[in-house]
Amino acid sequence: MAYSWQSDPNPNEPHERQYEHGEFHSVNQSFSPRQVSLGFDQLVKEIGNKVPLYQSATKENNFFVPSALNWGSEAHSLAEMHQTSLNEFPSNSPERSWNQSGKNSAVGFNPSVLPKPEVINKKSPWGNSIRTYHGTDGSRFSIANPSCTNLDKIKPQKELKNQNRHYPIRFETNISHVYSSSTTDFMPKDENKRSGNIDTVDPSLMFFKDSSLPRKWESTWPDNIEPIGCSIQIIEVPQGSNASLASFCGKVEKIREAYHAADINFNSGRIWSPVTTFPVQLFSKSKVNLSIMTDNSAQLIHLTPYANYLVKDLIAEILHLCTSDQLCPSDHLLNICGSEEFLQNDHHLGSHKMFQKNKSVIQLHLQKNTTAPGKLSRKPGDDHSELHLDQLIEFTHIWKVSRQCLLTVIERYDFHLKYLLKTQQYVDNIIEEVKNLCSILGCVETKQITDAVNELKLILQTTGENVRQNSETSEKGFIEKVTTELSASIYQLIDIYCSSFYADFQPVRAPGSISSAHPGLRAHLSFTVYAAHNIPETWVDSYKAFSFSCWLTYAGKKLCQVRNNRTIPVKKLFFFLVNWSETINFPLETKSLPRESMLTVKVFGIGCTNNHPNLLAWTCLPLFPREKSILGSMLFSMTLQNEPPLEMIAPGVWDGSQPTPVTLQIDFPAPGWEYMKPDSEENRTHLEEPPKEYLKHIARLSQKQTPLLLSEEKRRYLWFYRFFCNSENCSLPLVLGSAPGWDEGTISEMHTILRNWTFSHPLEALGLLSSSFPDQEIRKVAVQQLDHLLNDELLEYLPQLVQALKFEWSLQGPLVELLLHRSLQSIQVAHRLYWLLKDAQNEAYFKSWYQKLLAALQFCVGKALNDEFSKEEKLIKILRDIGEKVKSAGDSQRQEILKKEIGRLNEFFQDINTCHLPLNPALCIKGIDHDACSYFTSNALPLKITFINANPMSTNISIIFKAGDDLRQDMLVLQIVQVIDNIWLQEGLDMQMIIYRCLSTGKNQGLVQMVPDAVTLAKIHRHSGLIGPLKENTIKKWFSQHNHIKADYEKALRNFFYSCAGWCVVTFILGVCDRHNDNIMLTKSGHMFHIDFGKFLGHAQTFSGIKRDRAPFIFTSEMEYFITEGGKNPQHFQDFVELCCRAYNIVRKHSRLLLNLLEMMLHAGLPELSGIEDLKYVYNNLRPHDTDLEGTSHFTKKIKESLECFPVKLNNLIHILAQMSAVSPARSPPQTSSQEPCRLSTTRSIQRATILGFIKKPNDLYLIQVTHGNNEISLTEKSFDQFSKLHSQLQKQFASLTLPEFPHWWHLPFTNSDHKRFRDLNHYMEQLLHGSYEVANSDCVLTFFLSEPVQQTIEESSLVDLGDKSPDKNPKVQLVISYEDAKLTILVKHMKNIHLPDGSAPSAHVEFYLLPYPSEVRRRKTKSVPKCTDPTYNEIVVYDEVTELQGHVLMLIVKSKTVFVGAINIQLCSVLLNEEKWYPLGNSII
Repeated sequence: MAYSWQSDPNPNEPHERQYEHGEFHSVNQSFSPRQVSLGFDQLVKEIGNKVPLYQSATKENNFFVPSALNWGSEAHSLAEMHQTSLNEFPSNSPERSWNQSGKNSAVGFNPSVLPKPEVINKKSPWGNSIRTYHGTDGSRFSIANPSCTNLDKIKPQKELKNQNRHYPIRFETNISHVYSSSTTDFMPKDENKRSGNIDTVDPSLMFFKDSSLPRKWESTWPDNIEPIGCSIQIIEVPQGSNASLASFCGKVEKIREAYHAADINFNSGRIWSPVTTFPVQLFSKSKVNLSIMTDNSAQLIHLTPYANYLVKDLIAEILHLCTSDQLCPSDHLLNICGSEEFLQNDHHLGSHKMFQKNKSVIQLHLQKNTTAPGKLSRKPGDDHSELHLDQLIEFTHIWKVSRQCLLTVIERYDFHLKYLLKTQQYVDNIIEEVKNLCSILGCVETKQITDAVNELKLILQTTGENVRQNSETSEKGFIEKVTTELSASIYQLIDIYCSSFYADFQPVRAPGSISSAHPGLRAHLSFTVYAAHNIPETWVDSYKAFSFSCWLTYAGKKLCQVRNNRTIPVKKLFFFLVNWSETINFPLETKSLPRESMLTVKVFGIGCTNNHPNLLAWTCLPLFPREKSILGSMLFSMTLQNEPPLEMIAPGVWDGSQPTPVTLQIDFPAPGWEYMKPDSEENRTHLEEPPKEYLKHIARLSQKQTPLLLSEEKRRYLWFYRFFCNSENCSLPLVLGSAPGWDEGTISEMHTILRNWTFSHPLEALGLLSSSFPDQEIRKVAVQQLDHLLNDELLEYLPQLVQALKFEWSLQGPLVELLLHRSLQSIQVAHRLYWLLKDAQNEAYFKSWYQKLLAALQFCVGKALNDEFSKEEKLIKILRDIGEKVKSAGDSQRQEILKKEIGRLNEFFQDINTCHLPLNPALCIKGIDHDACSYFTSNALPLKITFINANPMSTNISIIFKAGDDLRQDMLVLQIVQVIDNIWLQEGLDMQMIIYRCLSTGKNQGLVQMVPDAVTLAKIHRHSGLIGPLKENTIKKWFSQHNHIKADYEKALRNFFYSCAGWCVVTFILGVCDRHNDNIMLTKSGHMFHIDFGKFLGHAQTFSGIKRDRAPFIFTSEMEYFITEGGKNPQHFQDFVELCCRAYNIVRKHSRLLLNLLEMMLHAGLPELSGIEDLKYVYNNLRPHDTDLEGTSHFTKKIKESLECFPVKLNNLIHILAQMSAVSPARSPPQTSSQEPCRLSTTRSIQRATILGFIKKPNDLYLIQVTHGNNEISLTEKSFDQFSKLHSQLQKQFASLTLPEFPHWWHLPFTNSDHKRFRDLNHYMEQLLHGSYEVANSDCVLTFFLSEPVQQTIEESSLVDLGDKSPDKNPKVQLVISYEDAKLTILVKHMKNIHLPDGSAPSAHVEFYLLPYPSEVRRRKTKSVPKCTDPTYNEIVVYDEVTELQGHVLMLIVKSKTVFVGAINIQLCSVLLNEEKWYPLGNSII
């Protein structure tokens, strides 16, 4: 069984009658225990307004509660929602139960603070017992009787024997009774002696720092003895008065203590290169190219070990090669040159991510592994540090009320109090000091203080001179009694304040707090909303009355609402307050409430001009913190934010224990409930396994992947068969998320399923940490599963885990503990977690929650890493300031201002020497490359900053700093792309994805990694002329210009082939929008990748109501042109389609993981990921319910849609026209032309160019031989007009330089004197290439001579498995045939080498006939592909009710309209099912 609320099994009889059979007072009636259930089969349907209306005469409470489902074993019914007034709630209602099987456990509460006979204080003037408090977390016992409110009720007192018998309020510096010197100055010496003798603290009542023992409350002014005043002893509490936070500090210290600074295994201070599971399919036979440096030799060691080589074995081989000494491999490490990252000795080379993506030569440095830890390690001094509360909440001014501040005011109060007792005069001074005390304590004035002050005023006003003369002793007794009550009320306010808010002091004992709550343990939830204190004057002027409403929520859903229709105007006492003193009764049994129930209270103001209520403030709190109900009077700060986020209501959403201007006082009943864990019994022997059809239906339902996407009916179905679900046919989040409610019986069954579940992979538990599962036991199991992940695996999912922290029930939750443990084990985890927590503080809610977690993290990681964090923060601040100044400057001044402000970065590096890069902690920087810094001309004006690498063996590091853009969405998209790429690698598929780093470092600011040698597609289009986006050969031409060697060109083609396919898949799944040629980038090595993910999940930009993004993803005809090399290799397009479909189907198998990652980010405040519809969009794109054949067919259609979408090219053209004023994406330093189509290059050159001859073609071309700088020779063809355009372009771009004279006189048609013309042009080329270095090596000159070499004909490169590579040119068709459950499925994939009789390309379609059935019954047909000899279809043909394959023949006929192209008959009984196969096409129908 599960946890349950367990009542005391042996209560004493009087109290059993009192609490179990008690009735609500006033408007309340008793209810059946099962009358109201907590199901969520449908949301609450509110009747009337969402907020209370202004009705001054109405005093009843209205509540709203969702009805329960009445579950039976065979049928289910949905009860309607209803609204009932509390005084109309029926007392006898039919029972409702969620249980379907098994027996109900005896559940209830343990009334843990019920009075026991042995602890009743018969001398108590209040008639209540002294009770033992069961917890220390902000909960207190309340005495029910209020203090006397008028003079008539004051009983005669015994004559005082000594006028100094009262005891002033005092502070104690420790447990011992010690007064400060300033305090004793107000008292005579004999009084000091008496006070010192009497104010001795009973050891049993002392407060200890880490004690969770009960506190005892005792009355010190019973009626039957003389009033002796109120002695207050307060000790200093360094950890704060809030026991929960103090406990959290202790917990964090214990976690840190588990990792000693001397433990080199967990405190190496080194940054380890991230690893994954070894991708066997990809690297089983692959090798890596290594260049290794050693300290013993100046020569590099070149090795090509297999990727499955262990790092420690590689080190042993290196040591064997470079030294004859017997050195131990474990004493050495391999460092990645250019960074501070080290390979992990016990892992394979191919397990390291850098080897999985980097195919070039990797440089490593063999270093001796010294016993001394690295510079970022924790030091021995860190082991002895303590975590204090002021460190936890550094930026929230934790001590709103300091001990010394309060002490000063109390001393003044004490002085005036003694003077009053001696003279019976100057009562105003006492009242003023009471006001000052209340002002310091949050401007809270309790009812007891108000009553005592009124009595004090009444005594002095009604006592005449004669009364003083005749009964001086009696009058003094009255004053002493009232002042005693006043002092006690002040003490109670201090005690309430300390219990409610953070303070650095804590009362040692108390005379018992006074509450207006009715005594007795109620079966139903009840409490009193007393008042809202310190109402702002602006509210007083704007609203004539105030009201409130209370909500109970669980897992983001409403359990019940109670509206207070009684509106109260503001009252002026010491301060403005609204004194409702309204008892709220929920029609829900306390024992039926979920343990993680949250109470939300909203305060409304009724406008002066109308009766419309306006939400002014709200607060929320857990009903059962630390598994026990709240006791006594409590104060809660209220936030003035907008409507509370219902779906995110959790303990951390708002910190009600940090004082704010408006404070709400709630009085809870003194007797409380304690959450118990009953013994559970499992009884499933009577369950019979359902038919296979039902189990198959369960498997189909599991394809929904997340319970948010399940309909109500499907959730019922899944829950009905919950005990037959397992990891093979379903997922645990789906099963538990289908539970009909969270009552004790349902939770018990959920925990039973939880205990018996076998997880297929730790990541399956990720979905249990979403907001849908607040249950602590469920979240604990989920964290236990995630604990099986490696640190580097956990690193991938940190953004989601940081969001999941919002829904932890306490700061000591298991997820917090896991993250702190992993941060102590890995600098990578600690660094990433730091910036995620830092950024999360900018969200609208949970700021204080994240601040405490960040402080705990900083405490754990030690001083060295914290110093690095401080440096990184300072660097970000400087970059932000520079960006703001550049943005605020005019266009003409920006470059100059940037150059000037860069000097601040120089000063920064002079002060700190080095700093780690926030984007990547393994990169250490030491300065700035001024000349390489610039800014981009986009709207946000991001900065391009180039840092000098602190490692001398590496190149500079360029990043982009963006201010004004929310980079969190970019981070999420790139994270999902990285996860998908990891999935592909594990499946043996390297899609050549470039995934750059991105980090949000604050609100609308962050860093982006720059990819070297990458240019936008827009720039490539601009170089091709105004209509570059409309040309087919733009991309092919660009790659030809930058890859002159055949091998380089083929490699670039291969990289483009794979990377283009990968980005097609991921941008389709995530619905990435705003795709134009400035958001797509290419590298010269052929890699394509996307940037700027401000629009995704299908949220496309619109122009005049028309979507700008019309294609499923970006795959244009110019991309196809490059892949097929201008149509020369049409089968490469088929290979591209196959690759896309394979990659798509691999991702679809991991739909659950992707949807879980997105679901956990729903409450992150991202602009375009906020609801279930966004999840549905991704689900619809993933189509996890489809088979692989259906997925292949679906994605092929999307490829064709994208390829045929002309608006994509039009959008690119419009974008080019709009960006014509900014040819270069970045404003470069002054020495480089800002228009920059002729960018300098020092890596390429041309020795000479010579005209070999003249070819009289339609365009009359010169054949030119070009000799490269490396002596390689190529040929190109150019016309005279092209020479003329080149010269004109050079004149524009190099107007200040002297260019060779161009033979302009030669404009006539070609004559026979070709040799002279050759000589003139050769002379021009010689002067051009041997003249100005800047001109000769410009891109436009190099492009002119090196583009499209005529002798280079790229042969078919081995892009992917092309299937049949034989020279056979016979027509063929590729099919996949499957047969299951009497259903025959044929996937028509591709055809090749098909022609019409005249040899032209057909517009072919395929017809199928299943024989021997009649053709009109069994005819199927595909769509036609126009004018293609190698068409791609990927269409599915289905025949149902095929009982067997034996005796059936599949006749396939290919036609172009009505013209026969080819045919084949296939005997189905001999077909290899589920296999791709090429079938030859015959030239006749058989």
